[in-house]
Amino acid sequence: MKKFLHPALFALLFPLTAFAMNSHLIFLGTYTRTTGKGIYAVRLDDDTGALSTPFLVAETPSPTWITFSPDKKFLYANYPSAAQAIGFRVADDNGKLVPLAPPLTVPAANAPSHLAVDATGRTLLAANYADGFVAALPINTDGTLGAPNIIRHSGHGPNPLRQDRPHPHSVTLSPDNRFVIVCDLGLDRIYSYALDPIAAKLTPANPPFVEAMPTSGPRHFKFGPDGRHAYNLTEMGSTVVAYDYAAATGALTPIQTIVTLPPSFEARWAAEVRIHPNGKFLYASNRGHDSLAVFAIDPATDKLTLVEIVPSGGKVPRNFAFSPDGKWLVCGHQDSENLTVFRVDAATGRLTRAPGEASVSMCVCVLFYN
Repeated sequence: MKKFLHPALFALLFPLTAFAMNSHLIFLGTYTRTTGKGIYAVRLDDDTGALSTPFLVAETPSPTWITFSPDKKFLYANYPSAAQAIGFRVADDNGKLVPLAPPLTVPAANAPSHLAVDATGRTLLAANYADGFVAALPINTDGTLGAPNIIRHSGHGPNPLRQDRPHPHSVTLSPDNRFVIVCDLGLDRIYSYALDPIAAKLTPANPPFVEAMPTSGPRHFKFGPDGRHAYNLTEMGSTVVAYDYAAATGALTPIQTIVTLPPSFEARWAAEVRIHPNGKFLYASNRGHDSLAVFAIDPATDKLTLVEIVPSGGKVPRNFAFSPDGKWLVCGHQDSENLTVFRVDAATGRLTRAPGEASVSMCVCVLFYN
């Protein structure tokens, strides 16, 4: 059995100053239900995969999703108010965050589950799972946010416990920035909206949505390397569904469904899907099974073939991300409160656990700065 050094020992062997010369800065979103206080940052040594001790960079309530502006001058986190999000200026390469403005706190509202900024940096998109709507917020030149323009979904899905009403779970920009794809777990639908980034407005595409498999629960979405295909991770089905994508209309046509779990494992609770920077492999995290599934992307068809399923190294792997060079995968765990690191084989896509890890309370979002 492999043995890993305790995080405290790694902090002694690799102090923060030692990381600065050849390291990646990573921001971490968390739940603040227990000991966590907000957004943290950590450094990843690019030579060894070792992690520094995480440090708090902004106190804010349960920033469970964080995202950058295109130029990375601003970072936005979801926020439990009508404002939907709070913005920060990234002050330096050491992770210092400066609040742009106090968020609107009245009237109160549930925080969204997912955020994305369009390619022009003029619009912030939000998917509000609890309240059943999608929002587009204008971004001012100083990074501050305007009032959200809201589109509410209606209806319900077949599962009365999980799908009694709409639950938009994610917002994803198309490669050409013309459309926003919204996965609605509660309705088993994937919506396409035309985006006007100047006005921060969304308009239903034609057709406005594609139906997903009943009770599958669409959760997160990623576009393939060619821009003509895309992938939806279903939470309740623990599947990845590949689609043909029509860039002119925003329409989606399913072409393949593949399961992210071993055949013998029944509990399905998938969380995140991401594509490796080289565009050759797709990865998905499985909560419950506590694993990462690796798929090869066929360069001709963009269909998927399973490569391997490996333990994630903790409990409830909610989110993970790749270093910009694709060399490392960092996985955040919600219930075991740890970050784990994997070296990625760029030729095969396979993952090898790196020694060492870091402790973060209820980490649910991993965002590389560099």
